[in-house]
Amino acid sequence: MPRRGGRVHIAETRRHYEGKEYKTTLLRRSYREGGKVKNETVGNLSHLEEWMIDGLRAMLAGKQLVDLNEDFEVVRSLPHGHVAAVLQVLRELDLERLISRERCRERDLAIAMVCQLVIASASKLSMTRRFGQTTLGEELHVGEVAEAELLSAMDWLLDRRQRIERTLARRHLEPGSFVLYDLSSSYFEGRCCPLAELGHNRDGKKGKPQVNWGLICSPEGRPVAVQVHPGNTEDSTTLPGALEAIRERFGIERVILVGDRAMITDAHAKTLKELGSGFVSALKTAQIRKLMSSGELQLSLFDETNLAEIASEEFPSERLIVCRNPHLAQERARKREDLLQATERELARVKQMVDGPRGSLRGAPAGKIGERVGRVSNKYKVAKHFELQIAEGSFSYQRKHKQIETEAALDGIYVLRTTCGADVLTSQAVVRVYKQLKLAERAYRTIKDALDVRPIRHHLQERVESHFFLFLLAYYLLFELQARLAPMLYTDETPLTPADPVAPAQRSKTAKSKDASHRTANGQVAHSLEDLIKDLGTLCRNTIRIGDSRYTFTRLTTPTELQANAFQLIRVKPGK
Repeated sequence: MPRRGGRVHIAETRRHYEGKEYKTTLLRRSYREGGKVKNETVGNLSHLEEWMIDGLRAMLAGKQLVDLNEDFEVVRSLPHGHVAAVLQVLRELDLERLISRERCRERDLAIAMVCQLVIASASKLSMTRRFGQTTLGEELHVGEVAEAELLSAMDWLLDRRQRIERTLARRHLEPGSFVLYDLSSSYFEGRCCPLAELGHNRDGKKGKPQVNWGLICSPEGRPVAVQVHPGNTEDSTTLPGALEAIRERFGIERVILVGDRAMITDAHAKTLKELGSGFVSALKTAQIRKLMSSGELQLSLFDETNLAEIASEEFPSERLIVCRNPHLAQERARKREDLLQATERELARVKQMVDGPRGSLRGAPAGKIGERVGRVSNKYKVAKHFELQIAEGSFSYQRKHKQIETEAALDGIYVLRTTCGADVLTSQAVVRVYKQLKLAERAYRTIKDALDVRPIRHHLQERVESHFFLFLLAYYLLFELQARLAPMLYTDETPLTPADPVAPAQRSKTAKSKDASHRTANGQVAHSLEDLIKDLGTLCRNTIRIGDSRYTFTRLTTPTELQANAFQLIRVKPGK
């Protein structure tokens, strides 16, 4: 027998017989004999399972196999996908350099807080733990963080706030364009902050001190600045500060300010005119009634159209755009009737208590009956539409039909006011511009609900201001994320602009399809932005150790199809 050497290898042979394929796996050795290459079969491996054959093939290739139960260890697994996405968008927005050109501990902590608010909002104390619960702490190299360091970073960030807001204003505001401004409030825990005051609480937290804060937004709803005021500040008194910020700090002399009817009062309208700034706002209900009683506004205007322009001596040098939305009129009439009927049911119970043979108020004095009626008469805020008659052992009620009819005549009617000439804004454009306030309202909802700005637990005024500035930056980042991921969300990517600006907005055909099927155009499940960010977080960075080695290496979990699509839209590669 000739001496045969060479390394063995695994070979597969396939043959077909009567329409069937038969595979044979052999262990072979190649050798030369007489100048020819020949193969020697060492053994038949066909009876082995595929994973065993793969293992043999790997060992023959020089790889070392390990016991997955004993020699393979996942040392740590940290959520990474959402961190990679948020940091990529933040850096493309140039927020790191905008906050500080030079990298420093304070900048890293400020960036970490902004990203953490987007990933999963938390208190400052909770953030000191959460940075290490994802790869955010590793990516920004923040290490262990104390709460005092975060508070110090907030103070450091506040010193740069005006410069940052000026830059954002240069990016997104243009001279002569319109600026959105609105105000909201958030409640405090504690009473030590000088800004914490009782006021008109929009959070439904009666008896809680609060702070008022106003957002200045670009026409598309991007936030560029935030102002913080004591909780008892009236909405209208915050307007001069906002205008000063736009004119003095941002250097924009001519703007068109868009505010709701409570924001731009007659006094402020006069000031805006004197300063040469245009505005778009709306009249209050009492002012509309006054126009109707004077004959300057007649309902016959809406016989053939739902939009008309009128003039009034009470509003000199202003244009008044009168609109009637029949859909809004129907909805308000329905709500009013529901509230009236609910109030009647409450009053009927009281009447039964007075008139019933076993009623608890039968024969009761008028004062006691009145006390009981007072507890329910305005439960649904329509007591003004009822005439109540209370006497000893007697109670009756009836609707004020004439008053209800007078109020119903204004259903669906609103009047916009502006100082902009028709050459700047047509009547239709005024309506569309005013409706853009919904974008500022959306910003408040997102900051309050998704980013969870409340409650406020800071005691120093400067910290409260820095707290809201952090949330402004977080929403600025979230706004961009929403825009990029729109194809995967319920967001309407191509909203329809109706020819009639007064008509309710309609979602596009694509958006309606998303709503009905809960699927995107490519057949994937449609998400809210919050849910999609959480899904991205399931892509993890795993730290792995093999055997007794002191060395470890990292590997990412394989992205799902959904995650891969999201990363493609954001233009991010998760890395290692």
